[in-house]
Amino acid sequence: MDLTLIGTVTANLKPPIMIGPGPYGVRMFVEILDGVLEGAPGVAAVEAITGKVLSGGGDWALIGADGYVRLDVRVQFQTSDGAAIYASFPGLIEMNDKVQRAFTEGTGTEFDDQYFRVTPQLETGDSALSWVNHTAFLGAGRFIDGFGLQYNMYRVG
Repeated sequence: MDLTLIGTVTANLKPPIMIGPGPYGVRMFVEILDGVLEGAPGVAAVEAITGKVLSGGGDWALIGADGYVRLDVRVQFQTSDGAAIYASFPGLIEMNDKVQRAFTEGTGTEFDDQYFRVTPQLETGDSALSWVNHTAFLGAGRFIDGFGLQYNMYRVG
């Protein structure tokens, strides 16, 4: 199995809204404001998706008793040539001290500061990007200063 870096997703977020403890853990909501998609240098043009992250998405995250956050991210992208992509990002974040500061104070982390992995699923009706409908992706994430995050996105081959 090969992993090919295809690009980076950077998103600006609102501070989390804590919904509180419930039957499955502590629920919070994080609204996505905007962001950018940047294709990785050297990636085949067909796989180098560039564009923007649209507002209106968010993460309905669940903090478990085991110290991990289970992600339920849903977001829309618009490519630089106008195509629309829907994406869902299930994933896991290790809730350590640096991550807690990122959630409460908007501080950044490095990729190695926590376990932060996503398994994005992309969907589009655009024929030039139809390959995303049947491709597996993995992502490694980190927080960026000012309530934001960044994912390195990989195509699984």
